Amino acid sequence: MSARRLAKVQPESFAFSPEAEEKARWWMAKFPPGRQQSAVIPLLWLVEKQEGWVPEPALRRVAEMLSMPVIRVLEVATFYTMFHLEPVGSVAHVQVCGTTPCMLRGANDLKGMLAQRIGPKDQLGPGGRLSWEEVECMGACSNAPMVCIKDAYYEDLDVASLSALLDAFENGTTPPAGSALGRRGSAPEGGDATLTDPTLFDGSRAKAIKTLPNAVEPAAG
Repeated sequence: MSARRLAKVQPESFAFSPEAEEKARWWMAKFPPGRQQSAVIPLLWLVEKQEGWVPEPALRRVAEMLSMPVIRVLEVATFYTMFHLEPVGSVAHVQVCGTTPCMLRGANDLKGMLAQRIGPKDQLGPGGRLSWEEVECMGACSNAPMVCIKDAYYEDLDVASLSALLDAFENGTTPPAGSALGRRGSAPEGGDATLTDPTLFDGSRAKAIKTLPNAVEPAAG
């Protein structure tokens, strides 16, 4: 694993919003007395959701709340790649899967477009509005290639559909998550190809079998 370090430029201070502070206290209360340090990951995640990344002053605030050394909090934040240690795009941060199924279905084309439109990965684009990174498998292999933006999965993408997504985010709208092809979940592209007879599901076949001569009633229970 490559070394993960804090950003060179840091804000002077950090404070949870009232809503995030309340949620942090809620997480801390879920653990037995003396075990509040177990809430370090949820609290760091609240920082991530509030700021978009984890600045150094936030590490000190989390350490203070949990009565633990700052270095312990730093160890957690630098170990888990779910925590961004550098600022990300204020409008959208794109996590594009580059693992084999997505790669075979066109992820390299998506990465090329992102590099051309935003710039190098792991860096802020012009104006700090967009950024992107390559991540490992996110479990949507049957709908490859895909990206994650603001915890939403966008699947069955190509260069044009991903570009349209970025346009929407930059215009202040949040596109609905899911397949760019309109399929539901991992249903086959173009609609169902098997088990399309509605009588398989409406109970009519079971009724017909029940009325046959010498039909046996199913046992109760």
